[in-house]
Amino acid sequence: MQANDLRRGMAIIYNKEIHLVMDFTHYTPGNKRAFVQLTLKNIRTGKILQNKFSSTEEMDVAHLESRKMQFLYKDTNGYHFMQTEDYHTVDISEDVVGDAKNYLKENMELEIDFHDERPVTIELPKQVILKVVDSPPAIRGDSVSNNMKPATLETGMSIQVPMFIQEGTMIRVNTETGEYIGRE
Repeated sequence: MQANDLRRGMAIIYNKEIHLVMDFTHYTPGNKRAFVQLTLKNIRTGKILQNKFSSTEEMDVAHLESRKMQFLYKDTNGYHFMQTEDYHTVDISEDVVGDAKNYLKENMELEIDFHDERPVTIELPKQVILKVVDSPPAIRGDSVSNNMKPATLETGMSIQVPMFIQEGTMIRVNTETGEYIGRE
């Protein structure tokens, strides 16, 4: 496939590693040749890089197979997922799971992308519902302004929440930014 045909969300093989196309811009400067500016994210390391390619340059497309999986549990071997169709289990290492570990709850269903039968990315929903397990109590008078306080969630992640949130409250969290959205 030519670089000009790439689109956001596609996976390519660049420098012998799989990269996701995060952003795509096509430029045609005056009397010069057209080029494509790509923002790529290395799936293995999470590193983001920007690079220019000739619009006619050939790119290797990585074909990803998306499978519906259910998160079972985490142990010393990694994170264990089960395919919902045939009940086959897959162990995924922490470096592949990455920041998604902050949002995984037991029995949660999500999509995992595989390349050559190897898991490469976890597609989280836009928001998840998590329980607050530790949060200091609000101090009288703090509710007047827009103050925030730290809270630890059931997955171990710590985020800022409004002062009225108490331990045991179920809240919605944005998985892209890691921010509090609202109460459930």
